[in-house]
Amino acid sequence: MAGNQTARAGDLVRGLGLPADEIAVSEEWGVAKPDPEFFRRVVELGRAAPEETVYVGDHPANDIVPARAADLRTCLIRRGPWGHLWAKDRPADWHIDGISELVPFLCGSSE
Repeated sequence: MAGNQTARAGDLVRGLGLPADEIAVSEEWGVAKPDPEFFRRVVELGRAAPEETVYVGDHPANDIVPARAADLRTCLIRRGPWGHLWAKDRPADWHIDGISELVPFLCGSSE
């Protein structure tokens, strides 16, 4: 799990005991979205090929466009009215309204 967050946010998320192998935040890396280095680090953290990595984000310019440029699979999570408008204008592999909707895509039971 990686996010464009502060080191403090990273510590707080780690403290939640989530079932994640690794948790990283941009401040610890010294690089932030939409810098291509952030997405290179995401792939490195996941230890999978870019095309086997899914990046979920809610902003086209900061999330979807640079993740696609890094050859990652992309999922736009629609939040509020802007999220629905952006979903029409920006291609992503998937569009969801909540993170739980991602599970069927990851398990191959939805297109």
